Amino acid sequence: MSIIGIGNDIVKVSRIEKLVDRYDQRFLQRVFTVAETAYASGKARPALHLAARFAAKEAFVKALGSGLREGLNWCDIEVVNNELGQPQLKLYNYARQVCYEKRNATTWLSLAHEQEFAIAFVVLETQPS
Repeated sequence: MSIIGIGNDIVKVSRIEKLVDRYDQRFLQRVFTVAETAYASGKARPALHLAARFAAKEAFVKALGSGLREGLNWCDIEVVNNELGQPQLKLYNYARQVCYEKRNATTWLSLAHEQEFAIAFVVLETQPS
């Protein structure tokens, strides 16, 4: 196994708050899955959790090295929590194709947030054929 990509991102929580205030559902539906929006809306400060998920999506595309293009869209990248609460990436459509089928990669995700900022770190690791 070897690392084939790493990416990180930091997001100012107030930026997400402003986008939600200004564009509401249009922004949420364009960037987040229904499950991500539902998860965040159950929290005391939803924008904090949305910012962490946005940072994870940015970190993932940086790890891929492609940016957000070639048929990749925000909702193809979903942050979910496993049964222990650990955040993980769940990929759909082109994101899944590129990551798993073309690169045979596993994703690793770490999130952190404070009052003002949320950060994410993504590692893509190849699996033996």
